[in-house]
Amino acid sequence: MATVIVTVGLAFIGYLATYLNGLRLAQRQARLTRVNQQLSDFYGPLFALMEANSRTYNTFSDKYARPDGRDPFRHDTPPTEQELAEWRTWASTVFIPNIQAMRDVVVTKADLLIEEEMPQALLQLCAHVSGYEITAARWAQGNYGEHLSLISFPGRELREYIRDRFAQLKSEQAQLLGQSGAANRNRWAGLLGR
Repeated sequence: MATVIVTVGLAFIGYLATYLNGLRLAQRQARLTRVNQQLSDFYGPLFALMEANSRTYNTFSDKYARPDGRDPFRHDTPPTEQELAEWRTWASTVFIPNIQAMRDVVVTKADLLIEEEMPQALLQLCAHVSGYEITAARWAQGNYGEHLSLISFPGRELREYIRDRFAQLKSEQAQLLGQSGAANRNRWAGLLGR
């Protein structure tokens, strides 16, 4: 009788251990799926668009820098008509489409946010895009009185937010995949310029 009780007890413990291990593995897989989706559909596209936009803006600023190194919009002397025409070309072709794509990611994929509430930098981005859409609509009508969005771009805050969340998720992804978390964080920190 005691042998039967021990056998049943060990079988139950084995079943319970198998069940708990399966549950843990299922939860880990679900978390990995969520992290992968956050990276591929939200933070990855935002990161790529932000970096492309920043690098293109830096190229514009370098190309049209004043003798003291500042770009025409951050200078005491207002931009010339030629500089403004170039700005409209760059903004219409690259900057506005990039920030619209960023806004579209935020609006359509907000369910993938890490936070429970929409971060202020993302709200400011959406408002900035709307301001630029008004400016671009005026350009299309031949009205060149304004050349910037009426709402400022949250450049530094947005860049920090996107880089931090992207690196955080890449690190978590590596841990879930069984890779070294510290080595992965160091690798991403190097790639992100930290």
